Amino acid sequence: MALSPVGRKQFAAHLLFFVVNLVVLALAIKVNDFQEYFFIADLFPLGLSITTLVVLVALFIVDFAIVENYSGRPQFTIPLFAILSVFWLAFNAFSTSRWRFVPLECDAIPAEFSEDKAWCKNLQALKALVWVEWVLCFLITLFTARFTLTENARGHKHVFRGPLSRYNPNADVFGHSVGYNFGGGGGGGRDSEFLQYEK
Repeated sequence: MALSPVGRKQFAAHLLFFVVNLVVLALAIKVNDFQEYFFIADLFPLGLSITTLVVLVALFIVDFAIVENYSGRPQFTIPLFAILSVFWLAFNAFSTSRWRFVPLECDAIPAEFSEDKAWCKNLQALKALVWVEWVLCFLITLFTARFTLTENARGHKHVFRGPLSRYNPNADVFGHSVGYNFGGGGGGGRDSEFLQYEK
């Protein structure tokens, strides 16, 4: 699949979000494993990172497997990432309010309590990275919405008719694949408007 310029930027942003989410998931597992999955403040990042992982993997698979997919269109991805942003913000606020009682000086824990020290450091890293993940999610939502609205205002109404991964603002206004690079080769070029007259 050939990605459009905006599609490559979108893929890079989603991939970065995916990597940060994996790190958050790994830290959440370590923190919850130490606490035996007891505290709700620790469980929220675990549950939400698993949900986010499933959503991102599904988006990647559908976008690469199905050329004209609906899940890649801005009217689907913008609300999806907006909802994820709201959930990350709400759950982070709750968990952070509970984590404020955890000591910040992990190195002050005696060496004989190595497991406690490791848990403390993992929790401190988790406290920071859940907010990094929320910022990434929010920025993806913001920039996708801004790009889509800007293109629509420029008269490129076809921005809503296909996945952004294949969006071409300079595409033709005729034919089946309006404004998108579907398939291989040069099918999305300027000359494609004359294909309808070949028969």
